[in-house]
Amino acid sequence: MDEFALIMRHQDGKALASPEQMQIWMQQTMDWIGGIAAQNKFVSGTGLPFEDARVVSSSHVVTNGPFGEIKETIGGLIIVKAESVEEAVEFAKGCPVLMGEGNTVEVRKIAKGDGEH
Repeated sequence: MDEFALIMRHQDGKALASPEQMQIWMQQTMDWIGGIAAQNKFVSGTGLPFEDARVVSSSHVVTNGPFGEIKETIGGLIIVKAESVEEAVEFAKGCPVLMGEGNTVEVRKIAKGDGEH
């Protein structure tokens, strides 16, 4: 069984949700993760708040971010165990972040450290 990162991407420039809506989304996200955990396929996960975020460029310029010219930001990720990329995609399809217009969940296989990609 392989591990996959499900990376939640949010469109920038959208209106911020109310605290009540954020709470609803958080509960939906916890329920979604709980469903994966019930199958013993949840490995780990975290949100990635924007507070104190920085972007370091190749020229070592540091800016507050992730804001500005980028069109989307990563809001969080979870790592799941799956028999195939197709199974990981099925987990991703249930992610509540997809209720937001333009939002996506990227599915990436995690390298095992033995040269496998």
